[in-house]
Amino acid sequence: MAEVSSTDANVTAESKATSVPRFRGSWLNSSRSLGLLLIAPAVIVVILFFLMPVVLTAVFSFTNMSTATGISGGAYQVTPNTINRLAGEMPEVTEQLGEPKYVIDEAGLAAAEAAGIAPAVISELRSAHLDEVFPTRRAAERMIRGLRDRPSTREVKQISEHFNRSILNARFSSPDALFAAISDLGIELTPEQQQRLATVAYTGWTWSTGNFERMFSSPDTTQLLLQTAFYVSVVLVLFNTTYAMVLAIATHYMPDGPAGFFRSMWLLPRITPPVIYVLMWKWLAWDTGFLSMFIGMFGVPSRKWMLDSTANAWTFVILINGFVSASMGMIVFASALRAIPKTQFYASEVDGANRWQQIRYIILPQMRWPILFVTCYQTLSLLASFDLILLSTEGGPGGTTEVWSLAAYFTALNNYAGNLEYGYGAAMALVLVVIGIVLALAYLRIFNYRALVAKPLIEQ
Repeated sequence: MAEVSSTDANVTAESKATSVPRFRGSWLNSSRSLGLLLIAPAVIVVILFFLMPVVLTAVFSFTNMSTATGISGGAYQVTPNTINRLAGEMPEVTEQLGEPKYVIDEAGLAAAEAAGIAPAVISELRSAHLDEVFPTRRAAERMIRGLRDRPSTREVKQISEHFNRSILNARFSSPDALFAAISDLGIELTPEQQQRLATVAYTGWTWSTGNFERMFSSPDTTQLLLQTAFYVSVVLVLFNTTYAMVLAIATHYMPDGPAGFFRSMWLLPRITPPVIYVLMWKWLAWDTGFLSMFIGMFGVPSRKWMLDSTANAWTFVILINGFVSASMGMIVFASALRAIPKTQFYASEVDGANRWQQIRYIILPQMRWPILFVTCYQTLSLLASFDLILLSTEGGPGGTTEVWSLAAYFTALNNYAGNLEYGYGAAMALVLVVIGIVLALAYLRIFNYRALVAKPLIEQ
């Protein structure tokens, strides 16, 4: 019997060995390798859609890349943005460069002749006024009206347009060509001014720290930082954390039905499309909106409450962003509250604790993790987001509600001063990334992150 049992055991072992294949030496047998395989898609997504944009932003921030730059060679072009950058250094020159000049030259005479202007007018302009430069259109038209064969008013305007000479947005292949065109307009530059103008007007891709030097020397930088700090701190403290915690605690003590309905109502601002959400606020605050109609019943004149003053603009910006942000904090805090064992509340009630004592000694001490998460996440979100401000006030009135991220957007993607400055916008975005990292590390320090992740004393 022993021999039979031994034989059966061997057969059973052999059958198991043949039925379950074993991959000796295969890396899939390791749980660590299998975990790396499963997490690889997430790592790829993080690299492509998070790390790469940050790296490219850092790279572009050290270039002068704009809509006028080329990848290799470049040209020399005076744009409205060039005028703005040099206005503080050479105001008289930039004022002259920004205004069109009227030069009586052969090219203009040929164009006027081709347009059917009377030959006598062309002949007198060539003989008496060739190469003359007029600083304004009015001066050129005054000269044309003084000709012997005086043209009509319509012809005067038509003739003057043929002699309109401006170097704005014109591309030149070399600095000498640019300076020659400027000299033809009667504008004289010193060697230092020529060198500075050539540096700023060059449209080729160059590497430098000029974006950061310009940023930290700009008087607008301090104002933008103060406005951003005010916006982030007020919305974060009043709505993202404090008001969200109040909502979460209030619904915690409600019955499940009303509490769920109340939380759902507070989610409406977040799930509503931003354009419709801001449009509802504009209906409330516009001069023909509900607020003006209601207050008008008491004799108060209607006005655009959202933009008529800086205080009103900031009030609406904070309220518009605050109601959206409070809903997320409410959901996070409410979920964390449900994780607290109910026995702690029952025991505290037996000991005679009231609601405030439960909040102070039971709820708040166990909410450090959720508060840290909401504070850190919402700070980064407020620093980076600008869509609601753009839709409501566009940074107005007079740029008083313009925050750093909105300024970076205007600089790189939507400005009215000339070509878009991708490099300078990237430098502004990079500063925002650095500020976010510094604040995140500061939050970890303030909330004592090491104590939060430490093992409980019972497990040590």
